[in-house]
Amino acid sequence: MADRGLCTREEIPAEAKWAIEDLYKNDDEWEADFTRLKEHLPELSAYEGRLGESAQTLLSMQRLCDKMNMLAEKVYVYANQRLHENTDNAVYQNLASRAQSLLVEMSERTSYIEPEIMELPEGTIEKYLQENGELRVYGQYFENMIRQKAHVLPGEMEKLLASAGELAESPKDIFSMFNNADIRFPKITGEDGTDVEVTHGRFISLLQSKDQRVRKDAFEALYGVYEKFRNTLAATYRANVKQEVFFARARRYGSDLEGALDGSHIPVSVYDNLIHVVHEHLPLMHRYVKIRKKLLGLDELHMYDLYTPMTENSGEHFSFEDAKETVLEGLAPMGEEYLSHLKDGFEHGWIDVYENQGKRSGAYSWGAYGTHPYVLLNYQGTLNDVFTLAHEMGHALHSWYSDETQPYIYAGYRIFVAEVASTCNEALLIHHLLKKAKDPKTKAYLINYFLEQFRTTLYRQTMFAEFEKITHGLQEAGEALTAERLCSIYYDLNKAYFGEDICIDRPIEMEWARIPHFYTPFYVYQYATGFSAAIALSGKILREGEAAVEQYKKFLKGGSSMYPLELLRLAGVDMEQKKPVEDALLVFSEYLDEMERLA
Repeated sequence: MADRGLCTREEIPAEAKWAIEDLYKNDDEWEADFTRLKEHLPELSAYEGRLGESAQTLLSMQRLCDKMNMLAEKVYVYANQRLHENTDNAVYQNLASRAQSLLVEMSERTSYIEPEIMELPEGTIEKYLQENGELRVYGQYFENMIRQKAHVLPGEMEKLLASAGELAESPKDIFSMFNNADIRFPKITGEDGTDVEVTHGRFISLLQSKDQRVRKDAFEALYGVYEKFRNTLAATYRANVKQEVFFARARRYGSDLEGALDGSHIPVSVYDNLIHVVHEHLPLMHRYVKIRKKLLGLDELHMYDLYTPMTENSGEHFSFEDAKETVLEGLAPMGEEYLSHLKDGFEHGWIDVYENQGKRSGAYSWGAYGTHPYVLLNYQGTLNDVFTLAHEMGHALHSWYSDETQPYIYAGYRIFVAEVASTCNEALLIHHLLKKAKDPKTKAYLINYFLEQFRTTLYRQTMFAEFEKITHGLQEAGEALTAERLCSIYYDLNKAYFGEDICIDRPIEMEWARIPHFYTPFYVYQYATGFSAAIALSGKILREGEAAVEQYKKFLKGGSSMYPLELLRLAGVDMEQKKPVEDALLVFSEYLDEMERLA
C-alpha cells in the first residue's frame, strides 16, 4: 500500500502536542498583549537623553525594558511556535511577521540606551551602583556593556543599524520558508517495497536502513532537489554572510568571527584551538571510517553509509513512553530533584512529539520567561530519537533552573554554554545503557551509537565550523561565494575529514545548502566545544556523585550572570585550554579500541 504521506496537525493526538495554551489560551489573548505592547512602545523612548540624571532614572529605565521585553518575548515565542506547528499556516506566518516587526521597532526605540550609557562620564555607573542597592542587580550587565564600548556607535548610527535589523533577517527567513514550507522531496521505494516520502524528519532514518539501495536512493533524492536550486541557495547563503560581515565592520571588529564571539566574551583562540586539535586527530576519524567499512562488509563505503549501524541490533522501536522511561533511568545520577523536574516536563505539556505536515524540521527547546520551557521533536522511535529527547530536555531543564534562579536580565544563557547541559544528558544516558547491556552484540551497537556522537558532534560540527571560517573569510577578502566555490570547499573538507577509505560521493557537496544553523553564523562550533565540556562534566558526576551534581547545578542556575568561560570553570572545566577537546578525543580512541575488540 502506498504511503499517504504525513499526518495533518489535526490528526496528532492532544497528549502528543505541547500545551501552547500555557503561553496564551487563544489568539485573542495574544492580540491583546500585542496591542498593549504597541501602545506602550513610546514609553521606551521617554528616557532618551536622561540616563545621566540619576541612579533612579537608570533603574526605572531598566525595569521598564525588562517588563516590556518579557512581554515581547512571550508574544514572539507564541507566534513562532504556532507557526512551527505548521509553517504553511498563513495566519501564523502573519503573526510571526508582526511579532518580528514589533521586536525591530522595540530595538529601534531602545537603540539609544547603550550609546548613552557609554557616553556617561567615567565612573558614573560605579557611582550609581554604590548609591542605589536595587540597581546593583544590573552590575554584570553594565560591565559587559562597557567592555564592548569600542564597538558601540553613536546614537543615530545605532538607530540606523537597529532599523536595518529586519532586513538582516531576510536571508534566514527566505531559507526557512524554502527549507520548511516550500521544498518537497520525491518518494522512494522503502525496504518493504512500498513508497516512502523523503522528508527532513525521515532522512536520517532512511540513511540508517540496512538496505544500501534505500540509503543511496534517499541520499540522491534529497540532495538532487537541493542541487536544482544550488544557485538560489548560494545567493541566499551569500546574502547572510554579507550581512554578518557588514555588521561586524560597522562595529569595528577585526572579523565577523571576532564579532560573533565577542558577545559571549570568547576569544577567537577557542575557535581556532578546536579546529587545530581536531585536525591533529583526523587519523582517528580515518580509523573510524576504516572500521565502519570493514564491519559493514562493503567493498566501497559511501557517504550514504555513514549513518547505518555498523552492528546488528534487535530492531527495537522505542515508543515515546519507552523513551521517557529510558531517559529517566539514564539520568538517575543527577538525583531526585533533577528527575522530579524532568518528570514534570514529561507529564505537563512541555513537548510536541510527532512530525506532521508543514511542521518545522529538527528539534529544539525554547520558551518565554515566566512559563515552562517547550520542546519540539519530530519523534520517529529510533535510538537516536531517545537521545534527542534526553538532549532537548537537557536544554529545557537548563532553562528551567536558570529562569527559576536568575532575574530576567540574566535568565537567558549564552550560546557557548547552551549545548553543555543537553550533551551531558546524552553522555550520562549512553553510560547507563552500556552498563546495562548484557551481551557483546548489544554493547557493540551502543558503542556504535556513541562513536557516531563523536563523528556527528565533535568532528562534523568542527568541519561545519571550518567551512564557515573559510567562506566568511573569503567574503571578507572580497572573493565571490558562488555555488561552485561553496560546493568545492565543502567537498574538499569532506575528503580531508573522512580520508581515503570512503567514496566522497559528489552529491555531498550540496550538504552546506541544507544546514539551518549556517544562518546563525559561528554557532555550530559550540556543539563541539559543548560536547567536549559535557564529556568532562558527565565523568565528574559519575565519579564524584552528589558533590559534582551540586557543583554542576551552580552552572545550570548561572544563566548569563557570569561570562560563559567563568561558568564552566565554576563547574570544573576550562575551555580556553586544549585539554577538554583532547580528552574527549582520547575517549573516542578508547571506544574505537573497544569496538575493534567486540567486532
